Amino acid sequence: MELTQRVHEHFEASIKTKTEAAEQLPQIITAAADALVQCLLNNGKVLTCGNGGSAGDAQHFSSELLNRFERERPSLPAIALTTDSSTITSIANDYSYNEVFSKQVRALGQREDILLAISTSGNSGNVVEAIHAAHDREMRVISLTGRDGGEMVHIQQAGDIEIRVPSDVTARIQEVHLLIIHCLCDLIDHQLFGGE
Repeated sequence: MELTQRVHEHFEASIKTKTEAAEQLPQIITAAADALVQCLLNNGKVLTCGNGGSAGDAQHFSSELLNRFERERPSLPAIALTTDSSTITSIANDYSYNEVFSKQVRALGQREDILLAISTSGNSGNVVEAIHAAHDREMRVISLTGRDGGEMVHIQQAGDIEIRVPSDVTARIQEVHLLIIHCLCDLIDHQLFGGE
């Protein structure tokens, strides 16, 4: 197979996954955006976490709120729990890697906050523990998952929202997670700050 054909197949697979997601996810993305808007209006903040590419997505979302998305507007409160290497490595060293996010949630999370938990499989141990910690702090959780939703589906509580990408391929799930993040940012800005 020619290399250009492989590239073409990646584009086609990405388009197919996004088309399926566009049919299944708009209402749940809108519900998640509404929850985030209410959190921010109630002086809450958004804590984000994930591993690897999902850590990048967590940081991306946080930076879009703290700085700006596509328009000038006031900064919005968000903290990516993936960015403090001293905190992460000390928790991993002294306790367990599974606690690197949950200990931060327990220290920083408040009832009016939301945890944005990202895992393509839904089975990341440290993200699952972060969700437990958020529930202990009476926080709502918005999960971005893929595949069958993994363990994260089984620990959802009332008020939590799962946005599951209809794919079993990590790269496709991550591509749609990024699009979902951009949709959330746009809807937050639109609802808080009005039309273009």
